[in-house]
Amino acid sequence: MTVTKKSDRVEEIIEILRKNYPYLKTALKYNSPFELLVATILSAQCTDKRVNKLTPALFAKYPSIKDFANVKPEELEKDIYSTGFYKNKTKSIIGTAKKLLEDFNGEVPDSMEKLITLPGVARKTANVVLSSAFKKVEGITVDVHVKRIAERLRLSKEKDAEKVEKDLMRIIPWDEWMDISYLFIDHGRAICNARKPLCPKCPIKHLCPSMQKFYPN
Repeated sequence: MTVTKKSDRVEEIIEILRKNYPYLKTALKYNSPFELLVATILSAQCTDKRVNKLTPALFAKYPSIKDFANVKPEELEKDIYSTGFYKNKTKSIIGTAKKLLEDFNGEVPDSMEKLITLPGVARKTANVVLSSAFKKVEGITVDVHVKRIAERLRLSKEKDAEKVEKDLMRIIPWDEWMDISYLFIDHGRAICNARKPLCPKCPIKHLCPSMQKFYPN
């Protein structure tokens, strides 16, 4: 790995990843901020691919926030069973729909402060909705890919997602906060996977302190 200042290394990492992943957007499919909110809740501990397979029928069955607020939990549990943790997700989705109707006039709020008051919505989900649905930036979305790559690049030693986010926010320029998540997620899926990263094919391997760990020879 080339020895360089962390800030310079981050700048080069972003520049290289941009060239390799030019199409930056969430993989979740949605037609409204509320649909993205539901899809993001469903994506916890589940692949975006599986969520995208389920949501068209789900949103056709429940086309409005009111429909989600009024559905019986056991019915929604059946609908989202394949995404895993369906009981907790059902509670979050119904609770969120009710709170949106009661406190936000049936509209998804466009601020971190308000979004995290919704049941089951923490900073990760809020960041996804803010950046993708509203093009607003109040933080950095930290999912399993972002967390893994931040650790391997030694940009953070933390295990908690919110602490990783704080570390990244300190060293990554504000105008890169939205894109860095997309870049790390795309790179995590394509190259830097969890079990065995494809380091020899990695465009930022010369900037990664972890390559020697996976490919000692």
